[in-house]
Amino acid sequence: MIDLSIIIVSFNTEKITNKCLVNLKKNLKKYPLNYQVIVVDNRSEDGSIAMLKKMANDWKNLKIILAKKNLGFGKANNLGVNNSKGKYILYLNSDAIVTDIDFNDLINVFETRQDIGALTVKVVLSTGEIDPASHRGFPTLWRSFSYFLGFEKIFMNIPILNMIFGGYHLVNLNLREIHEIDVPTGAFLFSRRDIIDKIGGFDRDYFAYGEDIEMAFQIKKLGYKIIYYPLWQVLHLKSVSGLKKTDKKIRKKTSFHFYDSMKIFYRKHYAENHSWLTNKLVYLTIDLKSKLAK
Repeated sequence: MIDLSIIIVSFNTEKITNKCLVNLKKNLKKYPLNYQVIVVDNRSEDGSIAMLKKMANDWKNLKIILAKKNLGFGKANNLGVNNSKGKYILYLNSDAIVTDIDFNDLINVFETRQDIGALTVKVVLSTGEIDPASHRGFPTLWRSFSYFLGFEKIFMNIPILNMIFGGYHLVNLNLREIHEIDVPTGAFLFSRRDIIDKIGGFDRDYFAYGEDIEMAFQIKKLGYKIIYYPLWQVLHLKSVSGLKKTDKKIRKKTSFHFYDSMKIFYRKHYAENHSWLTNKLVYLTIDLKSKLAK
């Protein structure tokens, strides 16, 4: 069996995906292991397919899968995993740039700690700041309330209060140290194949956004821990194929899926524990945020 399968989904991000792959290939030469890279293209129309085919001709470890339609993030990743052979799986965004990560070390973490179900490294934005989506708690009502009303930001540097009001992004925890978190980002999510098989991959109810939260929830439900492992770092260019696109149609569709994923997760895991009135208010609040975002 191959040690590691790296799954990347491509959609109209030719230049960024190329940069991702070029840097990844260099990194894997620096830290050799038995690996494969699988790129699932969601029917791109920008030249991505030609670029990927050309790169696959020069890289025997690279496999290209061309979807007949845009499957969305989760289903495309599942297609990649179903065609992979690795004992370990890395979900890597096409806008995530890996330049110095020894995947052997990440594998060793799992080999020595059977209680770990997934991990992520330090994911930083182009500003140098950590990607907040890579270091999250589960979005309970209280955590979401505290975050969206700004309490997390107000109290983030005040001990005890940052624990009470900062659970959405776990702001009380030291980002320089290894520790347990609830939710990593799907931009860099490392796990074992047997665990992925148990939960069935990414939940098909989500088209884009929210899949990583759902997967983390299911992994923890099995009794495993999810670890933030900042000994290695990846650059996340973020949103190059979604919310920040200049195309209004793409932005509108992306925004819909972004906020719809919140409803899906709440409906699956929290709605039954609250009154119909509370649930109604939650859905109305999400709809309001969606409209304000436009």
